[in-house]
Amino acid sequence: MNRKNHYRTVWLSDIHLGYKDCKAEYLLDFLRHSKIETLYLVGDIVDMWAMSKQFLWPTSHNQLFHRLLALTGEGTRVIYLPGNHDEPAQKYDGMAFGEVEIHRQYIHTTADGRRLLLLHGDQFDEEVCFGKFHAWIGDKAYDLLLFINRWYNRFRHLAGYPYWSLAGYIKSRVKGANEAIGRYREIGCRTAREMQLDGIVCGHIHHPEISRQQEITYCNTGDWIENCSALTEDASGKLSLVFWTRIQTSLQAVSGKARTKQAA
Repeated sequence: MNRKNHYRTVWLSDIHLGYKDCKAEYLLDFLRHSKIETLYLVGDIVDMWAMSKQFLWPTSHNQLFHRLLALTGEGTRVIYLPGNHDEPAQKYDGMAFGEVEIHRQYIHTTADGRRLLLLHGDQFDEEVCFGKFHAWIGDKAYDLLLFINRWYNRFRHLAGYPYWSLAGYIKSRVKGANEAIGRYREIGCRTAREMQLDGIVCGHIHHPEISRQQEITYCNTGDWIENCSALTEDASGKLSLVFWTRIQTSLQAVSGKARTKQAA
């Protein structure tokens, strides 16, 4: 199926190229099915933290990296907002890498006139964090969660089932995680309000969400480690979350039915 979805804007964050749990193949497939006018890369695109410990750069990661760069030659405006895992790129704030613009934060105006603050979200860490020990515990627990998620989905694949984020399901039921997500959301909305903006788009915490906090629109793009999610804007300014593994499963089902019908 070659039909492409046309988006006025797409926001992607937390791809983590160079990290073993990056779902590069799913994002490549999303891009193959998408026509994008403006693409915001909202931080943690390349995981320099992970690669400093163990260098990992498989073919799919290389293909995705070059695909993102190639979009500028196809008429897509690409704006990159570095996060904490790609922190060295932050020093190039206000500059450009080829045709890719680099900003630490940015203001986007939607088709219906709303002004949204864009940033990765690590700027809020000091206000959200429960301390270094709790952060260390969180990192270790998250590594274990992703390990379980990885093997769980390998067995699902062998059994013929599509990808499903066990990690996201477990996180949504952990009280401490939900408290941190709530604090993060509150701080992000407060920042947008203080800047007299209509909303905020961020990433960082791997929790895709669109919600209203009083008069502020809060959007989190999610990630391509657990959720394979993107935030999108259509021509009218409507914001939506796309969970590509779910859509991909639907597309494959439709394609399979079409092939069966042709064979009959």
